[in-house]
Amino acid sequence: MLIDTHTHLDDERYDDDRDAMIARAREAGVEAMITIGCDLETSRAALDLAGRYEFVYASVGVHPHEVKHIEDHWYDEFRKLAGNKKIVAYGEIGLDYHYNNSPLEEQRRRFREQVNLAKELRLPLVIHTREAQEDTIRILREEQASVVGGVLHCFSGDAWLAKDALDLGFYLSFSGILTFQNATMLRDIAKTVPADRLLIETDCPYLTPVPHRGKRNEPAFVRYVADQLASLLPSDAQRSIEDVARLTSDNARRLFKIP
Repeated sequence: MLIDTHTHLDDERYDDDRDAMIARAREAGVEAMITIGCDLETSRAALDLAGRYEFVYASVGVHPHEVKHIEDHWYDEFRKLAGNKKIVAYGEIGLDYHYNNSPLEEQRRRFREQVNLAKELRLPLVIHTREAQEDTIRILREEQASVVGGVLHCFSGDAWLAKDALDLGFYLSFSGILTFQNATMLRDIAKTVPADRLLIETDCPYLTPVPHRGKRNEPAFVRYVADQLASLLPSDAQRSIEDVARLTSDNARRLFKIP
């Protein structure tokens, strides 16, 4: 059974068939999924979905694109939401220097604030980093993020970022990017990650894996990520999709305290 550790089930692209899409995931062997908050509204929506489906869990937090919209009361609202047992993580938070949708200094300030809020709430972090590797690692170190740990979601960085994240005790989560033809370096990095630090995700509706490129992504497709990861395991390891499902699901339960 698989756990998809990063989804956006509240996305409007699922409005016409959300129940059927989630049913397909269950039929494909997905036993649990985490739907991610990116601001206050989507954090509330994530928790609402987690309340509707026994096997769906949620996170709260503000994506770096959205931190310019943070209002004074948001953090208190997150504290209230986090009192629900279906909230298993804080994120996604971090830094994104590619689009610069929010001013860089504000991104860094809000990142620090949210790391410390996650520590207060004792929730593991879901980290988004794009073209901001050095600042991301520096802030995680300076704010002692290893107290709660977490995951670099949709990992697509280099070997340096992988090593530094692992040294901090973080997990690395691989998405459909792992199946892309031009992702040779990423596959090489995945081979080096300790088995007990591997997670898988879809980041749906984005980053649809091969062989469904061009279609809307959904949690059922996490099987293709697991299958690709299985092909990369050391030759002395069991390399079936079932083994990868068991391994990554155990890791997800440990990090997010999923029953």
